[in-house]
Amino acid sequence: MFTELCIGIFDQSIRDYHVHNDIYRKVENPYGKTTVEHLLYGKNWIDTVQWHLEDVVRDPHIDPVKALDLKRWIDRSNQERTDMVEYIDSYFLDKYKDAIPQPKATINTESPAWAIDRLSILGLKIYHMQEEATRPDASEEHRKTCQRKLDILLEQQKDLSTAIEELLEDISKGRKYMKVYKQMKMYNDPSLNPVLYGQKP
Repeated sequence: MFTELCIGIFDQSIRDYHVHNDIYRKVENPYGKTTVEHLLYGKNWIDTVQWHLEDVVRDPHIDPVKALDLKRWIDRSNQERTDMVEYIDSYFLDKYKDAIPQPKATINTESPAWAIDRLSILGLKIYHMQEEATRPDASEEHRKTCQRKLDILLEQQKDLSTAIEELLEDISKGRKYMKVYKQMKMYNDPSLNPVLYGQKP
């Protein structure tokens, strides 16, 4: 199943990142550039780095200048994340280009790639909740609480995977059809963000 491929690659990316646990380390994508595996690994690497950027920027003692630099990095990362989702959707559009929608075919609330985006974030939640559930220096109460949360996250991962597989099956059989909208983010665009286009040279 496609979601099994996704989860395996997401787990691999997360483990690879935590070998060095360094937000500045460049990605070393082990998959060929023309493969969907390359997209999935790259997508999750962006998510993983951003996860840790969000941790660092919340340090109450962080230098304000560094915090601003990190906030701008997070903005760039959000744009890269969106771009990667759209690349993954392009893969699905090509894969199902010959699928003929049935007369009563419906559109889904989100595209396959945006659902897979949530699967990627879930992988990060599961990894870090597992860390907390087994943290030696934490209290037993803390570990038990985190284990309960981990169990819920694992159930959520299973349910989301099922929903994604059903969506892909529906698209392939023409019961649903894909319609992808570009996200058209505005805050990074100097022609659309009034703070940027209003600046005087």
